Amino acid sequence: MQVGVILDMGSGVGKVIYRCITMAISDFYKANPHYITLIVFNTTDTKGEPLIALYAALELLENTKVQAIIGPDPTVEARFLDGLEEKANAPILSFSTSLFSNQNPYLVQIAQDETIQFKAIAAMIQSFELKNVVLICEDTADGRDMASYIIIAFHDKNIHVTYTSQISIAASDEQIREEFYKFQHMQTTTFVMHAQPSLASNIFSMAKEVGMMGEGYAWIVTSKTTNFLNFMSDDALESMQGVVGFKPYFLKSRKLHKFVSKWKKEYYGSNPFKEFHVVGFNGILAYDAVYVLAMAVEKVHTKVTGASLLNQMLGIKFQGLGGEFKLMNGRTVSNPIEVINVIGKGDRRVGFWMVSIGEFVKEIGKTNSSSNSGLEHIIFPGGTTSILKHRRLLMKGKKLRIIVPGFGVFPNLIKMAVDHRPNQPILSGFCGDVFNTALNALNYRLDLEFTTYPYVEGRAYSDLIDKIYLKEFDAAIGDITISSNRSRYVDFTIPFSDTGVGTITRNAKRSIWIFLDPLSSNLWLTSGGFFLILGFVIWFIEHRINEEFQGSTIQQIGTALWFAFSTLVFAHQKLKSNLSRFVVMVWVFVVLVLTSSYTATLSSLLTVQEIASNGGRVQLPSVSYELLNRSAKLKSPADYARVLRSGSVGAIIDEILYVKTFISLYPAAEFSLVATSKSTITNGFAFL
Repeated sequence: MQVGVILDMGSGVGKVIYRCITMAISDFYKANPHYITLIVFNTTDTKGEPLIALYAALELLENTKVQAIIGPDPTVEARFLDGLEEKANAPILSFSTSLFSNQNPYLVQIAQDETIQFKAIAAMIQSFELKNVVLICEDTADGRDMASYIIIAFHDKNIHVTYTSQISIAASDEQIREEFYKFQHMQTTTFVMHAQPSLASNIFSMAKEVGMMGEGYAWIVTSKTTNFLNFMSDDALESMQGVVGFKPYFLKSRKLHKFVSKWKKEYYGSNPFKEFHVVGFNGILAYDAVYVLAMAVEKVHTKVTGASLLNQMLGIKFQGLGGEFKLMNGRTVSNPIEVINVIGKGDRRVGFWMVSIGEFVKEIGKTNSSSNSGLEHIIFPGGTTSILKHRRLLMKGKKLRIIVPGFGVFPNLIKMAVDHRPNQPILSGFCGDVFNTALNALNYRLDLEFTTYPYVEGRAYSDLIDKIYLKEFDAAIGDITISSNRSRYVDFTIPFSDTGVGTITRNAKRSIWIFLDPLSSNLWLTSGGFFLILGFVIWFIEHRINEEFQGSTIQQIGTALWFAFSTLVFAHQKLKSNLSRFVVMVWVFVVLVLTSSYTATLSSLLTVQEIASNGGRVQLPSVSYELLNRSAKLKSPADYARVLRSGSVGAIIDEILYVKTFISLYPAAEFSLVATSKSTITNGFAFL
């Protein structure tokens, strides 16, 4: 029986397919020597021209009277055969992966329908939490049709196609560069490409040249490119590092391993110096297709017609090189889709898309478990394992210049360090966390350049505002107080701290010895000494004339001490000497002053203690506080604690952000926020 073969014999793919066809027919009849039928091939070289493919098909059908046709390979050539309609009365086994209209019932698609992978790509993008992509496809009828299917799959996952780029397969480098200029002015950094290998190689080469194959970008390609990855040059693979791709997967089997070993042996045996081609996707399909065709011919015998041969082929199911081979509605049954990551000079498998269940798994055949679900780690362009989830905000190639104060009173509010491994600045502290959180919440990426503004005597936060106003920087990040005067020169973000001021005091001691606090230790000792001196002076004057101060030595000492300390409550004994009365009169006045001062001070201490224990929920009308200039006198939280502990100030009034920060740094048992006052004072980031 005559069978036509239409291939581009000048391409590496065409050579592999033809080699597999000849090996398949030889292996088939060697395994079935008793079969009475024999297939004879009539081969036509299309030289990559669609019109030659169409002419060859008509010539084989009308003049040679072939009973079946195998090929062609490229989609654009296969689409010409799709239009043969009633002129084709013999099965045409096409390697095309595109979804055809099936106007020609004799057109059999032996390759897996590539539209199946579009759902897998959409699911992957959704798992990356991406919302916007750029779609690149070749400017052909197939490319435009496939773009519409991709957009539909993305729409079902709420993924927005920001821009669809259609590039001619004959586009020059300059034309591709102009397209990339458009990409650079878009905010999207995720690209999905559906293009044949030659165009894909040019696109990735240009992407690397313009800097779009680095960190922050993600590229996903379809099987239209990855099916021919083994035939691409080293330079093309070098420019594709980090690309994620999809391609049909063939289960490993002893039959496939035996065939690959035979392939290598025959390839090197015929010419050791010939360029080696790996058995690819199309080669395995060609081998299995020849087996199906030969089995169908044997079943039909001498009554070979296009319809009978087609019916026999559709009813055949067998285990081929690529696993179970079965045709349904003119197409092969879908197999799992392999997900690969281009690394080095080849690809690395990161998982599979199971068409039957619509999920990603790491390995096929394992039990359904959480450890097997999902994909392995993917290495994206730039060598990163994470993907940018937001759009990039372009500023005509400029970076956003940010100045960070290096002289804040509270280092835990804003601090900048440098991670030396990626040489990237790291903002920490409360203000740094606010900025990083806000930045991550944006749906676009900012290129940032941080500069520290170190402390020099005389510098203040107002200097940051001046530098932004003079356009030396674009923004300032830190605990910057928003004021009406500063707002005249720069813009501020919405406040990120509480408004108002607060008062902090040192907590009163909760001790049974608090009654000793009103007087200093020196004053206590001095007072005690004067009491003893008073007792001795009065005894010296009175003991000669006053019987109450006479008696034994111990009795006289006791009387003198008793008299001295009884003056505290004005309950002293009667005196007979006028000199003694004068001394006591002066002393009683001193005691009155001392006890009054002691009572007032003790009352104040107890009052402040009560106020602190109430958490600041009371007014302080009778207590006077000293308001210190924070920028001039207090340089750190330690200074706050020092002046409060020393008693040089009774309280510190400051912005609520600093007050709460100070309270968080020290034990609550030592310092308290005793009062707050609402005002418009708050903090924000400054922008030009």
